[in-house]
Amino acid sequence: MKKILFMPALALALGSCAMMYAPMTYTLAKQPAGGALNSSGTVTTTRDGMTVMTSAMVSGLAPNTYYVAHYHVQGTASTDPCSSGGAPIMSSAIVGQSDAMGMLKLSGSVAAADVMNATYFNIHTARDASGAPADAGVTCTSVKM
Repeated sequence: MKKILFMPALALALGSCAMMYAPMTYTLAKQPAGGALNSSGTVTTTRDGMTVMTSAMVSGLAPNTYYVAHYHVQGTASTDPCSSGGAPIMSSAIVGQSDAMGMLKLSGSVAAADVMNATYFNIHTARDASGAPADAGVTCTSVKM
């Protein structure tokens, strides 16, 4: 009887370990739409089975302002992903508001299948809490899924 219970538990434990991927951290760089902002920060992605969790910490943004972030696929305007003009992957959108010091913390998750072809992660100023982008992006980083 002990063997019967042990084997399924071992298979479950090994199966869940096989699905976890090492976190990847990327450095954000200012984009032309960032204007006078002096933004800097990181984006960390963690894939766990069929989900990609994303967290971003950015400083140097406008205080008390809404921002929206999402992944994009590679565009054709440039070989540099952040300058390529690729289409946004809207299912990956994360909306947040910077604090009084211009610090922004974002976190969200999306189906891994939705972002597997993403080549960059972009943060835009948002028009309001709905997350509608108000510019082409203030900070960006290339990503590899």
